[in-house]
Parts: sequence; C-alpha cells; structure tokens
Amino acid sequence: MSTAFTRRTAITRRTALMAGLAPLATRALAQAGPFRVPRWGVFEASFNGPQSGNPFTEVTLGARFQHEHRTIDVDGFYDGGGTWRVRFSPDAEGEWTYTVRSNGIVDARTTPFLCVPPDAGNHGPVAVRDTYHFGYADGARYYPFGTTCYGWVHQGDALEEQTLATLRSSPFNKLRMCIFPKWYAFNHVEPPYYPFERTAAGAQDYSRFHPPFFQHLERRVAQLSQMGIEADLILFHPYDHWGYSSMPAAVDDRYLRYTIARLAAYRNVWWSLANEWDLVKTKTLADWNRFFHIVQEADPYGRLCSIHHSKVMYDHAKPWVTHASIQSDDFSKTQEWLDAFRKPVILDECKYEGNIPQRWGNISAQEMVRRFWLGMTSGVYVGHGETYLDPHDVLWWGRGGTLHGESAPRLAFLRRIIEEGPGGLNPVPNAYFPCAAKAGEYYLYFLDYHQPAEYTFDLPETAQFQADLIDPWKMTITKLEGTHRGKTLVKLPGAPGMAVRFRKA
Repeated sequence: MSTAFTRRTAITRRTALMAGLAPLATRALAQAGPFRVPRWGVFEASFNGPQSGNPFTEVTLGARFQHEHRTIDVDGFYDGGGTWRVRFSPDAEGEWTYTVRSNGIVDARTTPFLCVPPDAGNHGPVAVRDTYHFGYADGARYYPFGTTCYGWVHQGDALEEQTLATLRSSPFNKLRMCIFPKWYAFNHVEPPYYPFERTAAGAQDYSRFHPPFFQHLERRVAQLSQMGIEADLILFHPYDHWGYSSMPAAVDDRYLRYTIARLAAYRNVWWSLANEWDLVKTKTLADWNRFFHIVQEADPYGRLCSIHHSKVMYDHAKPWVTHASIQSDDFSKTQEWLDAFRKPVILDECKYEGNIPQRWGNISAQEMVRRFWLGMTSGVYVGHGETYLDPHDVLWWGRGGTLHGESAPRLAFLRRIIEEGPGGLNPVPNAYFPCAAKAGEYYLYFLDYHQPAEYTFDLPETAQFQADLIDPWKMTITKLEGTHRGKTLVKLPGAPGMAVRFRKA
C-alpha cells in the first residue's frame, strides 16, 4: 500500500489544512454519469482545499483504484492554487472505482469510472519483451529509434514548438530529455520555469515545488505521447549551476515521489535515473540504489527504468534496471553486454553527428548511420544526437530546434526495414558480418566497411531465400536474381557500407 495511505503522524494542523477538501471531479461525475477514459489513458480527479501552511509537506493524498479483485494504490500531489490531484492510468477495460485517502481526512465514498477501448494510435506503454527487445502493451512491436534533446523543455514556447514540429517529421520514437534544466557548453540559458519556488533574491525553497514548472513539463510529455514518442525522462544530471545535483537527500527523495506522482500515469514515460551518474560527485552508489528503490515503490506501473554513465558503468544486471543505457561506440562488446545483463541494451550515446570541437560531437552523418546499422544487426539499439555549430548555440542535442544533418532520413529508411521484418530478431553467433536473424526465416547482414565483390553466405538448407542488396546511404533496395539456400555465393558491388537481406521465399 502507498505510504500516502498509511502515514499517520501529528495531524492537527494538517486536518485544518485539509478541511473542506471537495472532489471537483466527483461532482462532475455525479452530474454526467460515469466518466470514461481510454485504456492506458490518463484518469484525473481534482480536489479543492485551503492553501494555508505548506501543502507539499503537511498533506499526504492518494487513492486506491480497484477493478474486479485487483487494487492499485497511487500517490496524489498538490498542484498549487488550493488544488490537489490524483492521476491514474487504467490497464483493463470495464468499470473501475477509486477511493481517495489522506492523512487526517478519508473520503469514504467510492466513485466509479469506465475504462473504454484505447483510441487510435494508443498501443499502451512499452515494456521489455523476449529478453532483449521491447513491445507495446497491446502486443505491437516497438523498436527504439531514439534521439537526444537534453534541455528542450527549458527553452520557451517558440523554440519548443519548433522542436515538436521537427519531431513530427522525424523517424524518432524515443526522446532523451532532462527534467532539471542543464548548464553546459552551448546550454547557458536560464529556463522560463524553475522546479522549486524562489525568493525575490533568487534563493530556492526546497520545501515547495513550483507547479507551473511541472505543468509545463507534463504538457510536453503529453504532446510527445500524441506523436507516439516515448519520453525518456532524466531525473538527475551533473551539468548544473542551480544546485539541483547537490540537494539534501530528503529533498531528492521528495522530488522523486512528487515527479512520479505527477508523471507516471503518462503511458510514454520512461525513467532514467541520471545522465552520466558517475559525474554527479555529490551522490554515492548507495544514493543511486536508494533512488531505484524509491522509483520501484512509488511507480505503480513499473515503467521502464535505466541509468546512464560516463566512464563507470552501473551494474545493469541488477533487477531494478529494466534495460541497459550505455555510452559507448565500441560495438565489439555488444554480445558481451547482452550475455552479462540478459536484458535489452541501448547505446543511447554513441557520440553525435555534428562539427563541434568536442570529440563526442563531431562524427559524420555516414558514421552515425553506420553505427545504427551495426547496432541493429548486432542485437542492440542505438540513440541519435546532433551537434552542429550554430550562431545562436541552438544545437539539437542540447536545446532542440531543427535538424541540420543528413542521418535522419537514412535512419527512417532503416526503421522501415526493421519494422517490415519479423519480430524477435537476434544476432547470429560468430557470424563474420553482423547479422540479425529470425532463424530459418529472415537474415539481415551488414557488411560494414568491407567491400567484397562476392561472398558465400551460410543459409539453412531447408528453405529457399530471396536476396536483396541494400544501400543504407543511398536508401535503395535492389532485388538480386534467383533464390538461395545453404552455402550460397552472392555477387556484390564491391563497395563498403552495403547490407544484404535474405527472406524466406
């Protein structure tokens, strides 16, 4: 059961604070009949109450949701202006009920609502499937083609809307993004909103969250969801001059619980404990383990949860890590990671396409495309980023805006090839060229920098296969003559960077 329902300390002042708490949504339900929410959508109940004292620290509010014989407890949150909210994402169709609870006052009335079929494009949340892969709750496959825009939600509406417009026409279905603003090269911008209340002198009151900051964030998360983009939310990072990376432990924990209470109901949310956790020198390994446990306890949906490193890799084999989020371009280790972690691996940062002086931000578009193909044919997933110099320091990786590079359409081409193939592709052990395969049915080879004019592929003897030559850069697919089986010699163009696909005829 949620601590929001069980914590009962001195409640005299809190009872006064909660006096007259009135369920706004419940009144609407009584007038209009049971409220309807799509499966995996967001149900929200709002309540009015006085604003005296400190609602963030003096009140605990939550609700128990029930469907048939199953109950789920969620924490509520104070949203400013005398308004408390509870959010919930139902995962089963039919009638649900909820009962709100708080310290000092319990609303004993049980209120119903209906969970109806999901609307178009709503496939539910993404989870791990078949050990090394991902899938939506409705059974559809999900292949992460992610990009990075660390601080895009801290740029103001004009640039943020431009970022959303860019994403709508991009191939990316996952976005790594920071909750806290970021202060780093090309990112020296004060945000329009801060997560905590601030005094006139600029000091932060860590006992009071600033609801407009979170309202803005969740609006952007909801917009990503409407576009089918997973929001990989980074909870902590070291690139900070406001003090968010060195808050007291109690503030860290309260921030995690508040953020989860507000955002966990959005089906496209993933949690990333940190970007480059090992560079946050104010926290210990024990702190990071504690954060994982808080996320596990506070998130009733078990959203995907990872942690990203700079040089010291966290132990991704731990059970509370759902998938490995890795910074590396060493694709020779992919099988080692898969064997060690026994879960999906995403190279979220394999360096960035761009031309900045920093070594991590100046690989070519051709190299970015190459790394995606290497990853997909080696059994792992890869993340994109772009860092081209700009006179106004608006680099996609840091602030969003528009894409200037040439890799995005090629990644869209790769994504289409992968999504048109069968599910459950896994690397072929000890293959000379990286090969993602569904045994006996489908084989996708990437020849990388090799340029053979002909090559003998080793296919099953039990079936005939049709072969296609794929040029990842030119985005062409050429059907090769004849059919193939067993050890088969295939004539090739003798050019680097080619791929060959075999499909069961």
